[in-house]
Amino acid sequence: MSRKTYALAGAAGYIAPRHMQAISETAGELVAAHDPSDSVGVIDRYFPKAAFFTEYERFDRHIDKLRRTHSPVNTLTVCSPNYLHDAHIRFGLRSGLDVICEKPLVLNPWNVDALTDLQGETGKHVYTILQLRLHPNILALKQKVQQNPGKIYDVDLTYITPRGYWYYASWKGDVSKSGGIATNIGIHFFDVLQWIFGVPVESIVHLHTHDRAAGFLSLPQARVRWFLSINNKLGEGLTKRHMTVDGEDCDFSSGFTNLHTESYRAINEHRGFGIEEARHSIQLAHNIRNAKPVGAKGDYHPFVKYPTEKHPFNGK
Repeated sequence: MSRKTYALAGAAGYIAPRHMQAISETAGELVAAHDPSDSVGVIDRYFPKAAFFTEYERFDRHIDKLRRTHSPVNTLTVCSPNYLHDAHIRFGLRSGLDVICEKPLVLNPWNVDALTDLQGETGKHVYTILQLRLHPNILALKQKVQQNPGKIYDVDLTYITPRGYWYYASWKGDVSKSGGIATNIGIHFFDVLQWIFGVPVESIVHLHTHDRAAGFLSLPQARVRWFLSINNKLGEGLTKRHMTVDGEDCDFSSGFTNLHTESYRAINEHRGFGIEEARHSIQLAHNIRNAKPVGAKGDYHPFVKYPTEKHPFNGK
């Protein structure tokens, strides 16, 4: 069996090295990569012979050349900024490639429908990285819930991942490009919540600013209070992931290191998560992003009492 080959769109970002590692650890080969930034020396750790392009047009031409010389790439991995995912997935499908896309697959629910149509037209497959679904503790929780189909659980989710002022000056600080904190930071958690407890029947947003968001979800088997933050002061500079289910801790802070590799193995074995798997979390994040916050009722969540600082350094 020939070695599976990959091209990578978005090689200079935070998450790209995890994909490079996953490709390497699943015996794949990265043959071409693109990013407007040339700060991609990490490629040398895994694939020093990969062709690299800072211009998208030359990257496109190279992929087409490989196809015409009978050495085509099998798969396009997309790690570009969120707002470019839709366009890059379309490029991959039109180029005759399967596509693996980092979260979020797309920003808007209607993009899901369009990609589904294009996937059908091309006969290729789109996979998304939902690595928390492979976490042992998340799998154990899902099994527990499935064994108690009539039970309603009380869930509290807090995720604080501090970011510096660079974050607001980058595309991540632009809601139109990142989808905001609920999408860029929270979509993995919204995905596993609906995957475990069912598709939301009610969503209330109590707080939504540039650096934090909080709300309530009613799911078929859970009542969820959630809080997300990138504020340095709240987290004291430390990442905090904490979820309780009926008062018991569900630890998913550890065990992250190899989940991208496990995701690639699952995709190679035709067990990957496709477009439809991402639909509900994309819809929920979109709804949260566009909801009008109703404000906290009393001390609904211990973090909503904090004041919100002026949006720093990006002119907003």
